[in-house]
Amino acid sequence: MAVREKSIWILILFILSGIVVGGLLGELASNVSFLSWLSYGEEFGLTSPIELDLNVIKVTFALMFKINIASILGIVLAIFVYKKI
Repeated sequence: MAVREKSIWILILFILSGIVVGGLLGELASNVSFLSWLSYGEEFGLTSPIELDLNVIKVTFALMFKINIASILGIVLAIFVYKKI
């Protein structure tokens, strides 16, 4: 009997989709009074971007994370679904 090995890339894909869908649902829920708690969260990262100017090319790097309750629930749901398959 062959054992099917789970790929770490599938888990990463599930988690990223859980973050995106959860974040979107959290933002949509902020307009609904009894679901507004899903949009509670924090934003962290680089507030001002880092720039590298080489006169030929200019590279700008910025990274910002916005985590809310719905995106955390999306991550938990993604891990649960990954374990079931």
